Amino acid sequence: MSFAESVGRLAKEDPAPLYLQLQRVLRDAIQNRQLLQDDAIPAERDLAEDFDVSRITVRKAIDGLVTEGLLMRRRGAGTFVASRVEKSFSKLSSFSEDMMSRGRKPHSEWVSKSLGAVTPEEALSLGLSPGAPVFRFQRIRYADGQTMALEQSAIPGYCLPSLDVVTTSLYQALEKTGHRPVRALQRLRAVNFTPEQADRLMVKPGDAGLFIERRGFLADGRTAEFTQSWYRGDAYDVVAELNDIS
Repeated sequence: MSFAESVGRLAKEDPAPLYLQLQRVLRDAIQNRQLLQDDAIPAERDLAEDFDVSRITVRKAIDGLVTEGLLMRRRGAGTFVASRVEKSFSKLSSFSEDMMSRGRKPHSEWVSKSLGAVTPEEALSLGLSPGAPVFRFQRIRYADGQTMALEQSAIPGYCLPSLDVVTTSLYQALEKTGHRPVRALQRLRAVNFTPEQADRLMVKPGDAGLFIERRGFLADGRTAEFTQSWYRGDAYDVVAELNDIS
């Protein structure tokens, strides 16, 4: 059975443009779970031949689904059904814990680690006095080899003995010193990636993303973490559970 036969052929009598018809067929196949997360779809030339349309039509259809976040292109590998991660705001957890709880394999690429005096923005967010020492960690986050986020964290100097104790998970290092946050305040907003951010996340400049800012607190009320993260909008969803307390 051909790919077109498995997901549904185009209706020649349909007056809608062919690229919109193809988008609808592929979208329905994804939503009906005929195509699952991380499934590869055929190459453009194969789709064009299978559906009897031009490659320009196929490319336009795929571009639209990539913009919607349903498909994603991987350099040198092809086009795949997007694999999205849902992040619940009801539980305080690290990126690594989030990924592993969903059966994904996390890893990080360090951009920089440093120790320096607190900046005015950090002092305000962390409740520190001018000149206080702060550890800074900047890294690119991955899940199953796919870029997920850019992350930069500022940690008060009293929370860690040195930079070297943070190897993979920052929260694991904080837990070992007794300074893992027990609650947090998070803010998020939609952003468009700058050229530098897009290059590191392997997306296009201007693509949509989520900016999440977290302040983590210890049981005694001190702030132990100030983290800013830029997540790929095509790979990450935020989920919040709401309860009626009336």
